[in-house]
Amino acid sequence: MQNKNLILFSAATMMLLSSCSKLGPLSADNFNVAPTPLETQAGMVPASINGHFPEKYMKRKAVVTIVPELRYSNGTIVQGNVATFQGEKVAGNDQTISYRLGGNYTMKTNFPYADDNKADMYLTFRASIGSKTVQIPEVKVAYGIIATSELYKRTLTTAQAAIAPDAYQRISKQKQEANIKFLIQQANLRKSELANNSVQEFVKMLQRINADRQGLNLENVEVSAYASPDGGFSINDKLAAERQKNSEQYVNQELNRIQMKANVDAKYTAQDWEGFQELVKASDIQDKEVILRVLSMYKDPEEREQQIKNISSAFRELADGILPQLRRARLTINYETVGRSDDQILAQIKQDATKLSIEELLYGANLKEDLGEKEDIYKLATEIYPSDARAYNNLATIQYARGNYKAADQYIQKAQSLQANLPEAKANLGMIALQAGDLKTAEQYIASATGANGLQEVLGNLHLAQGNYAQAEQDFADIYSNSAALAQIMNKNYASAAVTLKYVKNADAITEYLKAILAARMGNKQDIEEPLGKAIAADAWLQKYAANDLELTK
Repeated sequence: MQNKNLILFSAATMMLLSSCSKLGPLSADNFNVAPTPLETQAGMVPASINGHFPEKYMKRKAVVTIVPELRYSNGTIVQGNVATFQGEKVAGNDQTISYRLGGNYTMKTNFPYADDNKADMYLTFRASIGSKTVQIPEVKVAYGIIATSELYKRTLTTAQAAIAPDAYQRISKQKQEANIKFLIQQANLRKSELANNSVQEFVKMLQRINADRQGLNLENVEVSAYASPDGGFSINDKLAAERQKNSEQYVNQELNRIQMKANVDAKYTAQDWEGFQELVKASDIQDKEVILRVLSMYKDPEEREQQIKNISSAFRELADGILPQLRRARLTINYETVGRSDDQILAQIKQDATKLSIEELLYGANLKEDLGEKEDIYKLATEIYPSDARAYNNLATIQYARGNYKAADQYIQKAQSLQANLPEAKANLGMIALQAGDLKTAEQYIASATGANGLQEVLGNLHLAQGNYAQAEQDFADIYSNSAALAQIMNKNYASAAVTLKYVKNADAITEYLKAILAARMGNKQDIEEPLGKAIAADAWLQKYAANDLELTK
């Protein structure tokens, strides 16, 4: 009997020692992972783990480190943020778990995305009790990953790079002015004034417009006559009216002489206080600040004139230098220059492109849809105008559209050697960095592209890659592209995404694939098959991706 009791005591002791020296396995039931399934965001896979240590699990001298791992189907294993927990008798700074009660905890982790939309999350453990290392079996806690946000790498391939704009305007508003000066208290046109350069150039322009009815269009001729502010209002009113009459008559005579019809709009200003103020401001008259103050204080013309005359020294300067310039008539020709039409520009490119301006060449390239034809015109532009950076930048956009990012970069470097701060070149360097997955460099380039043509679309692609979907959607306003649709899908604006995908220009496999994802998210299962089939048929990469895509299988 004594031997039997000894055996039972020994067995109990061994069990107690064994339980004190080991930590049991944990199951998936001890962990809750959010989100489930996991989902990518800005190149990372974030997760929040809510865990529970059972009662009497965490030995009082135990230390347990939880190591999250994301295991991809392509063999890549990435480790997330670890968290360490300790028993009640461990002297440390980690979270303490009660042996008797157990304990709950939350840990956040983040995994890099490894370009594989099939992955599972495991928890592995490093554990010890006192100085002894113990083993805890790994636990599979999350199944699958949604990587739709990472499709931006595919939408980028059809994104529009920044095209440096042309300044071509087929119709441009122009004007030419002439000034006729009069002697004090006189309104007759002096021969010396009609022979001055501005009047002669005025007459020549009328003749040019009359001879070139295709390239120049006359809108009207304005005649504005003035009297200086000195003298009474009634005298100046009659004087200015007479100056208008004589100047208008002169213009009509010139029009009749070349048999040209035109609208002549004439008016006069009795006392040109506005012109007086402008000339005083621009002068170096000693008392000009006093004069300007008088103009602001007194609104009555006679009071103004009297106050200015009281400044005797200044008035002499005004009488000699300012007032004679206000006794005048201004003749203005308002006309339009009409450049080549679209057809004429394209015909001239074929015939002899050297006769075109750089603006016409850049404009002509934009008239073409085919990348090869665009490229040919841009290359002509670099040959004829080798110092213009815009053509090199625009050649880079052609290479970008073809996926030749190294060649695109070379063209951009050439553009920058000619114009270091060309904003479109900076924006395109940002797009190339985005393609390479270097978001930090992309952001730096794009930040220095202020004023670039097409900058909003470039910014939209940056914000999409950064996971800022609401801002990306705003950037893409009125832009119908794969990237714009993806931003709307990620922002759960499904109605707008449907419209965008409908109007994507040059829709491709990714366009169709996004339609399938959109149909799945909206619960329209019957609308998935057709676009998915088109997408897979057009892009073999999508076949494997679609097979693992939880957007479609869930």
